[in-house]
Amino acid sequence: MIEYLRDPGEIYARSFAAIRAEARFDHLPPDAEPVAVRVIHACGMPDVVNNLAISGDFVAVARKALTNGAHILVDAEMVKHGIMPRLVPKGSQIVCMLNDPRARQLGIDNKTTRSAAAVELWKPMLAGNIAVIGNAPTALFRLLELIDEGAPKPAAIVAFPVGFVGAAESKEELIADSRGIPFATIRGRKGGSAMASAVINALLDTAP
Repeated sequence: MIEYLRDPGEIYARSFAAIRAEARFDHLPPDAEPVAVRVIHACGMPDVVNNLAISGDFVAVARKALTNGAHILVDAEMVKHGIMPRLVPKGSQIVCMLNDPRARQLGIDNKTTRSAAAVELWKPMLAGNIAVIGNAPTALFRLLELIDEGAPKPAAIVAFPVGFVGAAESKEELIADSRGIPFATIRGRKGGSAMASAVINALLDTAP
């Protein structure tokens, strides 16, 4: 038999202890440390903390919205499945419009990606809810365009699109001008569904 640690609680405890020993959180708002720890835990790379950008009001605003039953609008099914169901407050829903038939046709009509078209379908649901992007840069670009066009503002934005085309640029646009919306993001090409859902899990797991 191979010798390895099997106890889930001990694995979690040691993992989080290692993260806190290896990463520095000085550049982040103090209440954002649990969020950063979860993001690191999701990817196994303590150095990603150096690229995290979290607005000073993000944790308090997003946590309050979630505690009050805000819906979680996600750009990909993988983000949806990464959020722990047991943590989601009663009344909150995790909404993904990517596979809605309207998204495909809207993408064709507007000559854009299905991810960006799915965000278009968020419009009636944006106000006061949490927008979470863990896959497509075009989804983040379109979300910001919608807000510029007068769409209702979400309570907060979790922006972790990943990739080589548009990922870094879309997140820099958010950081440069968040449109007055609290946000959490990561600079550069890195990101992904696991990181995005980890942010939500951190907020829910540390909620009062």
